[in-house]
Amino acid sequence: MQKTMYRIIAVMMITLLTGGLLASEKNPFVDVVKNIRGSVVNIKVEYEAAGSNVQGMPLDDDFFRFFFRESPTPQQRQSRKARAMGTGFIFKREGNDVYIITNNHVVEKGNDNNAEITVTLEDKEDYIAEIVGLDSDSDLAVIKIEIDKNSYVTIAPLGDSEELEVGQWAIAIGNPFGEELSRTVTVGVISATGRSNFNFGGTGPLYQDYIQTDAAINRGNSGGPLVDIDGKVVGVNAAISTPNQGNVGIGFAIPVNLVNKVIDDLMDYGEVVRGYLGIVPQEITPELSKSLNLDDISGVLVAKVEADTPAGKSGMKKGDVITRFNKKEIENVSKFRIAVAGSPIGEKLPVDVIRKGKHKTLNVVLVQRPEETQVSQKSKTDADWLGMKVEGVDGKFATTNKIDEESGVIISEIEANSNAEKSALKVGLIIQEINSEIIKGLDDFRRMSSEIKESGDDTILFYVKTTTGNYQYIAVEIKR
Repeated sequence: MQKTMYRIIAVMMITLLTGGLLASEKNPFVDVVKNIRGSVVNIKVEYEAAGSNVQGMPLDDDFFRFFFRESPTPQQRQSRKARAMGTGFIFKREGNDVYIITNNHVVEKGNDNNAEITVTLEDKEDYIAEIVGLDSDSDLAVIKIEIDKNSYVTIAPLGDSEELEVGQWAIAIGNPFGEELSRTVTVGVISATGRSNFNFGGTGPLYQDYIQTDAAINRGNSGGPLVDIDGKVVGVNAAISTPNQGNVGIGFAIPVNLVNKVIDDLMDYGEVVRGYLGIVPQEITPELSKSLNLDDISGVLVAKVEADTPAGKSGMKKGDVITRFNKKEIENVSKFRIAVAGSPIGEKLPVDVIRKGKHKTLNVVLVQRPEETQVSQKSKTDADWLGMKVEGVDGKFATTNKIDEESGVIISEIEANSNAEKSALKVGLIIQEINSEIIKGLDDFRRMSSEIKESGDDTILFYVKTTTGNYQYIAVEIKR
């Protein structure tokens, strides 16, 4: 790889001196793209969605709902054909079966009744695809098509994302904005690694360790390969950071080393088998590092140990700081989640912790991550108070966003320009106390809101738990 980089630098220097590439020197990206571009496919998913008789606008659109809050008429509820489009790439062939990696959000609707996934190859041939496995927690999916035994397809080689360095070349290939711009190639650099804690479209995958690149990625590129200068896939393009749905030089790809574990499980089991420890991890902040007398701010703080879990059985305690898990350095919560999820189940694994300033090594035996708790149909959303709505911890919002909590209420909605919106309260926070009174559920929340309304208090003190496991106080000033 070093030799290739030196060659590129030399070519660019000659270009600057002569005003153009020498006729004998070919752009080094050409061969890379030529060898892998044929593996990139166009994916189209057609499915039934709730319809609308108002200029064809979908009723599940936030802008539409803002102006039409009443229930849709039977005419509006009629289904309509909807389409999702994206990219994928071929990574394996077994006989006539060709396997394709893409994003979960590209093909998840393909599981619906009467849905159809169409894959278009480089030769413009269309094939009906079936889903091998979906994983919303990483936003990855594997689909497959069946081709004639004599047909040829290009298979993309997978690289090693652990070797990535900020500043090295990155090539993105995909289908921005649909079929007419298929297999578009853009070039940039790796601008950062290890990005996490993103909410794309209001939610985000649980396991995040994104590669950031300035190679142009637009809508429709999702699921396409991010390739290094050696022509190997180092990531799966997944998202953009933009205010207007267009490229502004910040795109994100799922690193291939995370992809490998997911696709292997999807191929073998149809789902991803992940390890489960049973704690609530919390980021180490500079303030926490100082108060805990830590040497740096890496590692994760154990905010809670769940009962009857591998963590509890190992002797792990609230307040422990995990610095290494299964011999891997732990930098933050995102890296920790991925380390636990990818570790072997049923084996004794070492965990290094700092407890009250002393270093200890515990041994844990992970179990398979349990299925999500089923949604209780009886759980309701509480009425507005301070311009916010809350749900019980067994409600739909908790399940959808993978919030596992035993007590409290979750903020599910905040109205613009309200008292809540003008404070530090945010959607997803778990309210555990109000004015030092414990809030176990919706009944406690209703009681306290009524008492405060009657008292006429101007300031209310909330004690909340954040989505990253942190605890904090938030004061809300009431503007009447």
